[in-house]
Amino acid sequence: MTTPTALARSDDDREAMRVLRAHGYDVPDIQALARDQRAFAVRVTDRDLPLAPGARLRSRCADLGAGSFTNVHTLTLDLEAVRAEVHSRTDNFHLPELVSCSVLAAVSGSFAFISDDPAYQPAEPCLDFCCRNGTVISTPTVEKPALLVRDGQPVIEPFPASGTLTLGGRPYRWSGSKNSGTPPGLAADLLVYGAANCQIRYRDHPRTGFLRHVDQLSNVTPLSASAIDYVVTGSPERGVQVSQIRPGGGSDLFSGSFILRADHPVADVTLGAPVRITEIAGHEVRALESGISLGPSVADAADGLTAAYDACLGKSPFRSTRHARTLIALHDGQLVLKILDGAPNTNTFRGATPQETAELCAADGLNPHHVYHLDGGASSKIAYRHAGMPRVVGSMHYLRWPATATERFRWQGLEGRALHNAIILKPRS
Repeated sequence: MTTPTALARSDDDREAMRVLRAHGYDVPDIQALARDQRAFAVRVTDRDLPLAPGARLRSRCADLGAGSFTNVHTLTLDLEAVRAEVHSRTDNFHLPELVSCSVLAAVSGSFAFISDDPAYQPAEPCLDFCCRNGTVISTPTVEKPALLVRDGQPVIEPFPASGTLTLGGRPYRWSGSKNSGTPPGLAADLLVYGAANCQIRYRDHPRTGFLRHVDQLSNVTPLSASAIDYVVTGSPERGVQVSQIRPGGGSDLFSGSFILRADHPVADVTLGAPVRITEIAGHEVRALESGISLGPSVADAADGLTAAYDACLGKSPFRSTRHARTLIALHDGQLVLKILDGAPNTNTFRGATPQETAELCAADGLNPHHVYHLDGGASSKIAYRHAGMPRVVGSMHYLRWPATATERFRWQGLEGRALHNAIILKPRS
């Protein structure tokens, strides 16, 4: 990566450097962080911090060999004392904003679509399943594990992409468009497409190193003379309803929350027809408070069983390279949220490989088959409340990339990247 070095140091840069040094990071130049992040390769001191009854945050350094290491931050929550929620929005927010007097901690949520083209973004950024405030706003296109929340109690389980819905008040069966096949006798009436059908592409960039984008012309449902697409959009004001009808397919995958495809026109369905997901993989939706699709288990990532994720993520974080990671597990009545910290532009502090992640989880007494990825990139972060103040661990190197040639990099290590979903933890009392 290369960045101009002749830019005069701004007041924002000077303030960022002051804050970084107060946190123990000796950063000489904010603009140089795009190519050199060695200042963040700082080993944490072991710490075990009680946040509230039933909630603890432990930090430690884990050696990975040949001088490499990762800082492991583990949030452990007793589910009898703490309730979990999935906080999800279509607009952006930053993790520390969620930590208030009623929220103990927040962790960045499931995989969302990331593009560096502000002019072309999905209507629903959550990849595959999202249940927001009791309403399914996005349905899965292929089986993935999911986090489901009922009465503040989380469960994690496989989530096949099939179920029932009502369209214009009539019941139909649906199936994910990326499913490998449907058992005989169970053919679906409708196929689901969405943002998870996209393919993120990378191109070189002289300042940032690369840009992520999607080719808009090819980012559409397959063309078929006999098919008809019903683009579905959800909003708090109007609920979930049909917003476009496209005979022949070719619907932009980012044009709605998801797309229902039929092989012939569905009777009496017009623009504005209500859509309600009633059941997913045997789960009655009315019993759900919230939920999101998860990334693969740590064991599956270590074994390379990640085909459901690789294409739509572009450069997969599940290959044998080191990345920062955010993990989730349920273990002995506890919810465990863990980040393996790392900064990509360092020599010794880049996170952990899938195999190293499995070994670290096993060393902590967690079965890698039952630990799942919430994030696999360079923005893993936990925000928490301590001594009445919001604080963070992880992803202190994070930069907001410039949108134009004259704009500067902005350090956002405290805020982290803009999110669309997160897991928040509240005391049950």
